[in-house]
Amino acid sequence: MSAAMGLSLPEAAPDENFGSEDRQVALAFVTEAFTEAVLAGVEGECFAHAAIFAALQELVATYGEEPVVAFAERLPGRLRSGEFSAASRH
Repeated sequence: MSAAMGLSLPEAAPDENFGSEDRQVALAFVTEAFTEAVLAGVEGECFAHAAIFAALQELVATYGEEPVVAFAERLPGRLRSGEFSAASRH
């Protein structure tokens, strides 16, 4: 993931506002993998947890723990504002 994230500086903090075109392409890949996993019999919740875990591992490997903690601390507000509810469900 780190090379495809579109950031020119690997030491930069993870940011939810970078490279919207790259993010759309990446999201399409993840959505396709999600669909394939569900069709293969993997429960959606199980796949979602695994995807979050894999994403956090990649972010920590790229940026380190503290920048990822700062990124994750912004998630509750984004969740409460409905940012992720607007996306189509799988």
